[in-house]
Amino acid sequence: MIKKLRSETVRFDNPILGIYVAEFRPLGKKFKFRPGQFLHLALDVYDPSYPWPESRCFSMQSSPEDEVIRITFSVKGRYTSRMVEELRPGKIVSLKLPYGDLFSGSFSKSDCVFIAGGTGITPFLSLFNSPEFSQFEKPKLYFGIKSTAYNIYTEELKKSQVINKGFSEKLCYEDVDGMLNIQSIFSENGKEATYFISGPPAMIAGFRKQLTASGVEDSHIITDDWE
Repeated sequence: MIKKLRSETVRFDNPILGIYVAEFRPLGKKFKFRPGQFLHLALDVYDPSYPWPESRCFSMQSSPEDEVIRITFSVKGRYTSRMVEELRPGKIVSLKLPYGDLFSGSFSKSDCVFIAGGTGITPFLSLFNSPEFSQFEKPKLYFGIKSTAYNIYTEELKKSQVINKGFSEKLCYEDVDGMLNIQSIFSENGKEATYFISGPPAMIAGFRKQLTASGVEDSHIITDDWE
């Protein structure tokens, strides 16, 4: 059930040029959502007498067990620019959630391959840091990112290793290794694996096309492309 919740900003950081992290706590009951879902964030406080205010969708990076919701974003237009100007600890916002079903479908929890580009890692982290992740058998992550400076997810990935001892990750730093290579990923995992892809729309579309051409069935390609 979709809820419209007034929430307080408890953290707003700029850990690296162009990337921002915000955390919100509920001003009421605990947030309820599943790993991989997303929300609508409105900077204006929602008044039930009026339509829902202007908002933007963001993947929820936190595990459902966390007391706060964390999002990571980059500035891509007028609304995210406004977020940078207005978000501060103590700022009251309106959240509408949850949306999406990234991990709710029918798929085998063995032979799962997660492919992320940049902040596309965030919906995966909500699963990786959840107890549900322990049910996956030898999951793999391929993570493409600009440089080591942009890898602000180290602690969350360490926590994932504790939750699932069979979890393996390959980080691809663009300034050293170049871009993620979907053909190389496919050759390592084959057409029976289930591929989860999250990142820039062009990356998602291109990787899906190449996996399909390589014989991977549509049901084995799951993308986070709600944008």
